[in-house]
Amino acid sequence: MWCLGNASKSNLRVMMLIEVKTSIQKKLLAPKFLHQYKNAAKIIDGKVIAKSIREKISDEVYQLKRKYLSFKPRLAIVQVGNREDSVAYVKQKEQAAREAGIDFILQKRDESITANELSKLVRELNQDPSIHGVLVQLPLPEHIDERCVIESIDPKKDVDGFHTNNIGRLVKRHDDPIFLPCTPKAIIELLDQTGINISRKRAVVVGRSDIVGFPTFTLLLKRNSTVTLCHSMTANLPEIVKTAEILVVAIGKAEFIKGDWINPGAVVIDVGTNAIKGDVEFSSASAVASYITPVPGGVAPVTVAMLLKNTVESAKRFLKESNERKISTLTLKRVVPVQSDIDIATSHTPKSIKVLAKELGLASNEIELYGQYKAKVSLSVIERLKSRKNGKYIIVTGITPTPLGEGKSITTLGIAQALSAHLGKLSFACVRQPSQGPTFGIKGGAAGGGYSQVIPMDEFNLHLTGDIHAVTAANNLLAAAIDARMFHENTQTDKALFNRLCTAKNGVRVFAPVMLKRLRKLGIDKTDPNDLTPEEISKFVRLDIDPETITWQRVIDTNDRFLRRITIGQNPTEKGQTRSTGFDISVASECMAVLALSTSLEDLRERLGRMVVATNKAGDTPITADDLGIGGALTVLMKDAIKPNLMQTLEGTPVFVHAGPFANIAHGNSSILADKIALKLVGVECDSEGNPVEGSEEGYVITEAGFGTDIGMEKFFNIKCRLSGLVPDCVVIVSTIRALKMHGGGPEITFGNPLHETYLSENLELLEKGCVNLVKHIQNARKYGLPVVVSINKFTSDTQAELELTRKIAIEAGASDAIPATHWALGGEGAIDLGKAIIKATTDKTEKREFRFLYDINKPIIEKIEIIAKEMYGADGIELSKKAIEKVERYTKQGFVNLPICMAKTHLSLSHDPKLKGVPTGFTVPIRDIRASIGAGFLYSLLGEMPTIPGLPTVSN
Repeated sequence: MWCLGNASKSNLRVMMLIEVKTSIQKKLLAPKFLHQYKNAAKIIDGKVIAKSIREKISDEVYQLKRKYLSFKPRLAIVQVGNREDSVAYVKQKEQAAREAGIDFILQKRDESITANELSKLVRELNQDPSIHGVLVQLPLPEHIDERCVIESIDPKKDVDGFHTNNIGRLVKRHDDPIFLPCTPKAIIELLDQTGINISRKRAVVVGRSDIVGFPTFTLLLKRNSTVTLCHSMTANLPEIVKTAEILVVAIGKAEFIKGDWINPGAVVIDVGTNAIKGDVEFSSASAVASYITPVPGGVAPVTVAMLLKNTVESAKRFLKESNERKISTLTLKRVVPVQSDIDIATSHTPKSIKVLAKELGLASNEIELYGQYKAKVSLSVIERLKSRKNGKYIIVTGITPTPLGEGKSITTLGIAQALSAHLGKLSFACVRQPSQGPTFGIKGGAAGGGYSQVIPMDEFNLHLTGDIHAVTAANNLLAAAIDARMFHENTQTDKALFNRLCTAKNGVRVFAPVMLKRLRKLGIDKTDPNDLTPEEISKFVRLDIDPETITWQRVIDTNDRFLRRITIGQNPTEKGQTRSTGFDISVASECMAVLALSTSLEDLRERLGRMVVATNKAGDTPITADDLGIGGALTVLMKDAIKPNLMQTLEGTPVFVHAGPFANIAHGNSSILADKIALKLVGVECDSEGNPVEGSEEGYVITEAGFGTDIGMEKFFNIKCRLSGLVPDCVVIVSTIRALKMHGGGPEITFGNPLHETYLSENLELLEKGCVNLVKHIQNARKYGLPVVVSINKFTSDTQAELELTRKIAIEAGASDAIPATHWALGGEGAIDLGKAIIKATTDKTEKREFRFLYDINKPIIEKIEIIAKEMYGADGIELSKKAIEKVERYTKQGFVNLPICMAKTHLSLSHDPKLKGVPTGFTVPIRDIRASIGAGFLYSLLGEMPTIPGLPTVSN
C-alpha cells in the first residue's frame, strides 16, 4: 500500500494515472478552488515535510560517515514480479535512499519463485552484516504466504516494522519495538510537524489493519490521546467520527468519510490507498477540518522518509553493538591447593560460544558452531572491519626453558584474562592448536594450566574442529599422488598417460587451468591439446620424479616412533616399485605451515599448489603439487581448516585456537589469519581520515611463539611478520627462577623426577649466574626495536630476594619491567601487574619503537643463516655439510634464494647442543641439511638430528 511503502493489492495502473492524479491535486490545492470553502482547511504538505526529514537524514548520514569510516547504511528490498505499482514504489524508495546517502540493493525475482526460495533469500539478507534494513515489497504472488515471509525477516532489520516481534512490543505499555511501522510513524510525525498537540485529544482511527490502523491506535494511546478504533462494520460510525479532534482514516475505500461526518476544526489524516482519491472526500472534508492531508502528497512521502529513518537507526544500532564488545566474564572457582588442570577445567562451565561471539560483535553468519563451546569464524570479518585500526599486538616468548617448560601458554592466557576480566581492556589470546601426539605423550595438553586455561580442555586438546585431521588428509593425499604418478609413468606410454590426464569429453580435449600452468612452466605456450607435438606431450605427461629427491612423507597425529622409517610398495600389485620413506607427525607437515601462513583462501590454494615435493631426474626442475594436479584437491580438504577456532578462557575471555606448525622444523606460531581477525575485533573505529574515533580505545591481542627468542620469536618476526605485514607493540619474555638457576649451573632437570633442593631454596649466587640467559634473550628481543616486559612466573619456593634480583638484572638489560606473576594459581588476578606493565610499555610515548627485521631477505642463503646463528645464538659462525652445500646450490639455481630462513634446532639451548646451558660461546653451528618449504615460503636448515615424529614414553598421559 502507498501508506505502507508497499504496493496495494488492487490492480491499479499507477504509471498511467500519475498525470491525472497530479492534475486533480493541483486543482484541489489551487487558491481559486479552495476559496469556495468558507473555512478551508490548512493543507498538511507531506512532500515538504518529507523533504525536510530526508535532508536531516542525509546530513546525519554524512556526519556519521565522516566520524565512522565503516558507517554505510544499506537498505535491501526484495521485489517479486513486475507489477507497475510495485516497480513505481521501489523506484521511489531507491531514489530517496540514494539521495539520503543510503546504499540501496534491489533483489528482483520472477513471480515463479517458491516460498522456500524467497525465505532463503530473506535469510541470506538477514545474515549479511552489511545490510541494515530488509523489506519485501508487497503484494506477493498468491502462491506465497505474505505473513510467513514477513515473519522470516530478522526483527532487527525489519525497517517496515511489520514483524510480529515489533508489532507485539508496540502493544505493550512499557515496551518499545525495535522499529515502529513506517506509516503509523509517519502519521505521528505529520501531527508533530504541524504542531498538533496529541495529548488529551479525542482521536478516532477508522481502519483496523495490523500494519496501519491498530498500530496508529496504539501510538496515539501512548501519546495520551483518548482513542476509538473503528472499521467499516462499526455501528453509528458517522456519529463516532463526529467526536474526533484527530481523525485518522485508513479503511481502503475511496471517499468513504464524508465532510458532514467530521467535527468542525478536526485534524484529518487521510491514509488513502486509491490512485487519485483518498479515503476521505476531500472537497467536503477540507471545508470542515482545520488541517487535512492530501492524497497523494500527504502521508505517503513521509512514510518513505520514515523508512529511511528506520534504516539509519538500524545502521547506528548495528554500529553501536559492533563497537560495544562488552565481554561478560566468568567467576573462577579457586581451590587451595591448586587442583589438577583437568579437575579445574571440568569444574568450570563455559558460556555459550554464541554469547561470546555476540559480545565480540560477530554476526550470526560469521560463525559456524561446532557444539556449544567452539565455533569457526569466517574470514569475511577482516573485510567487514577493514576500516578499524588494529588493536595492540603482543608476542609472548621465553628464555631457554627446562624440559618442564616455563609456562608461555599459561602466561599468554593469564595476560588475556587479566586485561579483559580485571583491567577493563578488551583482549584476545591467539594460541596454537595442540597436536594429539604429544597430548598422549610426555608433553601433555597445551590448553594452559592452573587457573589460566582454555576450556573445554578436552575438546581443545583432542579433535577440536578437525583441522589437524584435514592437514593429515591433505598431506597423505599428496603422498599417495606422488607414488601413484611414478607408478603410472613407469607402466604406461606417453599416449596412454596423455589420454588419461587430458580426457576427451564429447570428443573434445581441454586443458584444465592447472595443466596450462604446467605447460607455461615447461615453456610451451599452446592451449589446445591437439596442437602438442609428441615431444611436447612427453614433456607434459612425464614428471620424471627422482625417488631419491622426494622430501614429502606421510603423516599421522600420533607419537609412533616405529613409523619413522618404513618401506612401501611391498605388495606384488606395485610391480616391484618399492622405496624407503617414513612418517612425520601431522603438525610437521608443510600443509600445516602453509595453513598458519596463508592470508586468504586464495593464498592457501596458491601456496598448497607450489609446495615442492621432489626434483626431476635431470636435477633441474622442482616438482610441485600443482605439477601433480593435486593443489585444488588439497585446498578442498583444507577449506574449512583455514577458519580460526573461537574458544574461551576459564574467565570467559575470547581465544583463537588455530594452526600448530612444528616449532622445530617450521615457524611454530599460530596463524596469521587468527591474529588479523583478532586485531580487528579488538580494534577501534576510524573516521574518514583514518584517525581513531575520539574516546575509543583499542584492545590487545596476545599471541605466543614457540620456544624462546632464539627460535619461536625469531621466526615470528622474520617469517610470520614479513608475510602478515603486522608489527607487534611489545615482547613478553617468560622466565622462571627455576630455569635461571639451571642456567647458572644447577643440577639437571628431567621430566618425571623430583626437583633438586637447589631449586626449592634461595640461592642468589646461582640465580645471578643464570640470569645471563635472560639477559641474552632480552637483547635478542631488543634487536627488533621493540619494548620488552619480563614475566617471572612465580613458584611458591621463590623468595622475594630472588624475584627482586631477577627484576633488577632484567631492567638493567633493557627490559621495560619485570613482574612476578601468579596467574597459574590465581588466574587473571595473578597477572594484573603484568598486564599493567604491558599497557604502560605499549602506550609510553617516550619509548622509542622502530621495528626492524634481523636480515635482508635478498641476501644469499648462507649469509642469512650465519646472521641468525651469530646474532640470536651467539655462535662464532656456521659449518655446512656437503649435503647442505649441494642444497644451497640447487635452491639458488631453482630461484629460491629470496626466502626467509627457518632454523630447526633444539629449544633446550641457545646453541645447537642441548647440553650447553646459560649463554654458550666459542661454538660453531653445524648445518646438516637444508630443505625447502616453498609453499610455506621459507627454507629450513637442520642443526643436527631433529626427529619429526616423537615416540611415546613408558607411561603416557
